[in-house]
This record gives sequence, C-alpha cells and structure tokens, in this order.
Amino acid sequence: MSKIITKLIGGLGNQMFQYATGRALAHRLDVPLSLDASGFEHYDLRRYELGELAIWATVASEEELAQAGVTSRPHSLADRAMKFLGVRRPANVIREATYAYDERLEYAGAPAYLDGYWQSERYFSGIADLLRQEFSLKAPVNDANAALARQIGAAGSNAVSLHIRRGDYVSNAQTAQYHGVCSLDYYRAAVDHVAERIDVPHFFVFSDDHAWVSQNFRLDHAATLVDVNDADHGAWDMALMKACRHHIIANSSFSWWGAWLNPHANKIVVAPERWFSGASHDTSDLIPASWSRL
Repeated sequence: MSKIITKLIGGLGNQMFQYATGRALAHRLDVPLSLDASGFEHYDLRRYELGELAIWATVASEEELAQAGVTSRPHSLADRAMKFLGVRRPANVIREATYAYDERLEYAGAPAYLDGYWQSERYFSGIADLLRQEFSLKAPVNDANAALARQIGAAGSNAVSLHIRRGDYVSNAQTAQYHGVCSLDYYRAAVDHVAERIDVPHFFVFSDDHAWVSQNFRLDHAATLVDVNDADHGAWDMALMKACRHHIIANSSFSWWGAWLNPHANKIVVAPERWFSGASHDTSDLIPASWSRL
C-alpha cells in the first residue's frame, strides 16, 4: 500500500514539525502516514514523544522501512520478488535541502519518505484545525496541571506564556554554540512589547531550568513559574503553554508549537529575530507573518 513515512528525530517540537508535514502530505494524497522512530534507538538526547498526543499515524515497523527501501536490512526473496513484479516499490526519498520552504512537497506523490525538520507552517497550514485536534493530550493530566490550567483560564486574555529554553542549549557545548540562548535583553524587550498592548498581563514562565529562572529572572508584572512538570512531561507543559492567550517564545521549536497551537486570531506572539547563534540558516519561512520578531 502506498503511504507516507516521515523520519522523526529531535525533541517534541521537532517531532511535531516532522509529523505535521507528513500528515499534510498524507492528507492531500489520501494515504496512510507512518512514523520512522528508529533513530531514537541510538539517540540518547531525546526520546519518541508523539505517542502522548492524539495523532493519526502508526510507528513504522522494521519490515515497513525495509519495504520502503530506507533501511540497510537485507531484503527477503519475497520482498525482491514483489518489487520485481511491481507490487512493492521503494519510497521516493525527499531530503530537506535547506531550512527554507521546499516546493517539492507540493508535487510529491506516494510512496514517499520525508527526511528533514520541515520547520515552516507553509507545509501544513491547510490542515491547521486538524493538527490542533491531533496535537491534544491523549490522557488526562494530574491535579497540579489541572490547577494551573484553571489559573491560566482565570487570567483569560491577560495570560502570556514566556519560554526560557536552556537545558542542552547550555550544557552541551556543540548545541550551545549552534543554537545559543535568548538574552535577558530579548526577554525584557518582549515583555515590554506585550505589556504595551494588553492590560495587566500575567506571565506564565516555562523553562527546563527552573532553578536558574528563580535566581536570575525578574518581572515587574504578575508572574507564575510553571514548575509542575519534569522533562518526561513536556507535552503537559505544552498543553499549558497553548492555553495562554499570548506568547513570548524562545529560539525553540517547543515554544513555537505552544504558540502556534493557540487558535486565537488576535494573539500576540513574540519570537527572537535570531534563531541560531552559530549557523546562517535561512529562517525566513520559520516565523508566521503575524508574529513579531525582536
């Protein structure tokens, strides 16, 4: 059966970009979507996390990947015979060339194997409502998360998520040089930008380094540090993030999705002008036109 297979790698935000692009192509072609999660077998930094969301896809088996021609596993005699007879044909491998939008996906057919990060809403904006449904939590949250969700709901249009990404952006030398962290000057400017546009903002601060934030980050506005989730519950943090009305994101695909999943048309989203500190990728298609870059 013809299908789309998308390769997954990276953290939750990256996996969501990869899923969303594959889902959009599979939706257009009316074929199934499978996920190649085999890369996590030898990738200690991250794990497969999409299973916590109500996604419409299955994880590809080793057999499926072999049939698609994207693994080095020797093909069986039956595989070779079916390929010769035209019953099975290898997938068209589409590898991302740059960070800019790739028009090849507009003309791609099935079977296809997508290998890239695909970090632009242009790949999947046509199924935005569908993705917002599928990128919802599959299981109920605990009491602490439910309480914070109520607090965010009570803040209403004044609720602003603010994401400070540190983690491997600080602890891993190679990642730190490549990505870098957003400066405190960026956050001050972003907070001022939001505060000039809404009355009495309440900032809900998300981070993977709660201790650093507690010691180094101060706001002259109402603020709540969201510290109820550990690294294994990133999807729960994202659910709280997207419940906010406005957003200040880091140079992180995680908070990109936290902001994008918010369906409010009049939301304010502030993103850093510089996404990478040690690379010169073209990120012109990364940030939606309605967001502000500082």
